[in-house]
Amino acid sequence: MIAMDRDAFLALALKNPVNVAITDALAQLALPDAWLVSGCLVQTAWNVITGRAIDHGIADYDVFYFDLDTSWEAEDAVIRKLGASLAYLGVRIEARNQARVHLWYPDKHGLPYPPLTCSTDGIDRFLTQNTQIGIRRAGEGYDVYAPHGFGDVAGLIARPNPGPNFSAGNYAAKAARWKSSWPELTVIAAE
Repeated sequence: MIAMDRDAFLALALKNPVNVAITDALAQLALPDAWLVSGCLVQTAWNVITGRAIDHGIADYDVFYFDLDTSWEAEDAVIRKLGASLAYLGVRIEARNQARVHLWYPDKHGLPYPPLTCSTDGIDRFLTQNTQIGIRRAGEGYDVYAPHGFGDVAGLIARPNPGPNFSAGNYAAKAARWKSSWPELTVIAAE
């Protein structure tokens, strides 16, 4: 296992030019409390560590922001604006207003989802601890949010997040998909 701190992780995640383009666009669009989050960051790091193509196994690029306007129309306008500004990348970008997740999550996943107060609350609820990571531009540098650090990223470990909306079935499916793309991955079983 390699040693990894905030700066080492950030250097790996930013080797993917799509991650750079999205964080730059989020800063330019000035979306409130906007972060690039989760798999696209971690999987880029895994790809660098394992010597794979930089975009290997990355299904989409997730963006979280927090806007008190919880209407679908407002979120759809952000999705369209972000999509139009980044269409040239040719990747799937999933932008979600974290202020409105509680409105649709229970119907979609059959689990309760109390309202959030900021985007990092949404990161805290991810299915896996190893993907509880977000980055955003901050002046000439970056803010990085990683409540569990970077050890699991460096060690290629998938670890469940036993939070209030944990689903063992969803975790097993996600871990199996990841294991097929990164066979080196160690999957910690859900308890």
